Amino acid sequence: MISTFLVLFATLLPYSSASTTRRFHFNVEWKKVTRLCHTKQLLTVNGQYPGPAVVVNEGDTVEIKVTNRIAHNTTIHWHGLRQYRSGWADGPAYITQCPIRSKQSYTYRFKVEDQRGTLLWHAHHSWQRASVYGAFIIYPRQPYPFSGSHIQSEIPIILGEWWNDDVDKVEKQMLKTGAGAKVSDAYTLNGLPGPLYPCSTKDTFTANVEAGKTYILRIINAALNNELFFAISNHTLTVVEVDAVYTKPVHTKAIMIAPGQTTTLLLRTNHLSDGEFLIAATPYVTSVFPFNNSTAVGFLRYNNKSKPVNHPNRRRLITSLSTRAVLPDMLDTKFATRFSDSIKSLGSAEYPCKVPTTIDKRVITTISLNLQNCPENQTCSGYDGKRFFASMNNVSFIRPPISILESYYKKQSKGVFTLDFPEKPPSRFDFTGVDPVSENMNTEFGTKLFEVDFGARLEIVFQGTSFLNIENHPLHVHGHNFFVVGRGFGNFDVEKDPEKYNLVDPPERNTIAVPTGGWAAIRINADNPGVWFIHCHLEQHTSWGLAMGFIVKDGPLPSQTLLRPPRDLPKC
Repeated sequence: MISTFLVLFATLLPYSSASTTRRFHFNVEWKKVTRLCHTKQLLTVNGQYPGPAVVVNEGDTVEIKVTNRIAHNTTIHWHGLRQYRSGWADGPAYITQCPIRSKQSYTYRFKVEDQRGTLLWHAHHSWQRASVYGAFIIYPRQPYPFSGSHIQSEIPIILGEWWNDDVDKVEKQMLKTGAGAKVSDAYTLNGLPGPLYPCSTKDTFTANVEAGKTYILRIINAALNNELFFAISNHTLTVVEVDAVYTKPVHTKAIMIAPGQTTTLLLRTNHLSDGEFLIAATPYVTSVFPFNNSTAVGFLRYNNKSKPVNHPNRRRLITSLSTRAVLPDMLDTKFATRFSDSIKSLGSAEYPCKVPTTIDKRVITTISLNLQNCPENQTCSGYDGKRFFASMNNVSFIRPPISILESYYKKQSKGVFTLDFPEKPPSRFDFTGVDPVSENMNTEFGTKLFEVDFGARLEIVFQGTSFLNIENHPLHVHGHNFFVVGRGFGNFDVEKDPEKYNLVDPPERNTIAVPTGGWAAIRINADNPGVWFIHCHLEQHTSWGLAMGFIVKDGPLPSQTLLRPPRDLPKC
């Protein structure tokens, strides 16, 4: 089976300086889908899994009408879109909007300004993004800065997860018992798991290519709870863009990509003979919690002339043996670190790296998993009869019953949120060296934010801890790109580590994989007024409360203020 995404992007859109208004209509609806010998009602957009690609040009105005045709609430987030002054269109439920109720619609309106490349969209309510996701592609005004005239075509590959169970029930069971969530049953490439899974030989993604050509691969990690390694056997991949920002070229045999991240690659089909080559994705594992240790595979087929190996047992055997040589080991933190450290901003005259070299505010926050004492007269199924939670600076985030952005805009924050998020850890200790269990602490609960002036140069240091487990956490910042100026293992040293920051060409991203047992420092030009969410993109951790928010106040000019809320903004 060939993914429909390959057909959609068979030819490139021309470069265009013209901008227009592009309109789309999303119906959030159930669709009967069969994978792994299992047929279930799957939540989709327009009956497609993965959902339809949104394809626009840089400078376009975008209007996407979302109609909710299910019984549950829903929202859609345009992941990585800056939403300059248009926070009402950002999408996270109860942060920038109330959810779209059953049988109602909401039109997301925003302009794509100074952004180009590969992003994604996904549901941002409960665990709906397990199947409600798709590509968001922005074509640039100017030719690509990487051999654009020689590119044959492009192939989007969305990495995802498949559950045989209803993911809504999986999340509710986790929150009810206080235990960890049931893991997924498969990983997928464009919704297809491949021949290593039961009943899945026919559900295999295949990309047809010609020898001697160059292709753009748009890799998107839409997985719910897993960072992933990705590779193509016997081929070198060249990174040219991450999170819709151009980079210096990096040649590699594999990549590590966290949930919410995108990586654009150049693939040169330099094999002269016909044949098939493995496309594979498997998890990068840093957790002691149960995980899905399987591998999704597809095939890169040269010239569309070679006949695939169709016998299911033989193809599974060939694939299983080959994946071991293609991918890094699941526990290979050294590879993940080398790869992340190799990514640098392009930093050219046309695409400069605008990293703040000085700062106005520094916020240092721990990112922790927590064990909470079980309430009286309840039974909890987490470790030692307790409940799992997560926190930032020992505050577990609680979503309020109404939209934070709306209450902020109307100056009605009482009972909704407070502006007392601690800007440093409540106590200092050996963050990454404490005993994972005996020295754990209960978390506090609240909807706590911090506030900065328009134009502030903000630094946030994400400090991992060893509570329960040292783990790699992908942190996503809404409304802003940021620069990853520093990363390291162990505890952040505020006196020594800033001296080693990269303030020349740090990678610019919207999602950062904080190293396992370590820290990451990011810098933000806070020039987008509104309320913005920061959270772990491992959905299990967000459900446990690993999140926070910040407010950027209006600037002095009319062009630096939050726009008025749209008339069709959903009500709680």
